[in-house]
Amino acid sequence: MTLKRTLVGIIRSMEGTSDRAKDPKLKTRYYNLSKDRAWEEVSSTLKKIPGYKVLHEVPSVGEIILEKRTTFGRTMDITVSVISVSPVRSAVDMYSASRGSLGDLGSNYRTIMNLFSVLDKKLAKYKAND
Repeated sequence: MTLKRTLVGIIRSMEGTSDRAKDPKLKTRYYNLSKDRAWEEVSSTLKKIPGYKVLHEVPSVGEIILEKRTTFGRTMDITVSVISVSPVRSAVDMYSASRGSLGDLGSNYRTIMNLFSVLDKKLAKYKAND
């Protein structure tokens, strides 16, 4: 993690992924799976990661809401979206925000990177190169 990321984290307490993200690590991930299959894989994988608690799942919309407590006692809310791009291709986006005031010192960024690394390992054979 860079110094710039930490400095941005002093004032910002949220982070998200998108197609237009400036940081290549924060770009939307694409998988060559149908939305239903991607949902099953992502949902089951996220439930097995220690330290994260699944608060809510909405399969019809493709959203999973997770909660994570940091070592400093702050709570982070993470929304994982599974979106159908075509019948055989899905996209996964994440948004993470810390409760409370002030910044997060980059912990939301690290959380997204951690979750994506787990998903990328699990779904490596389906990952689309975009």
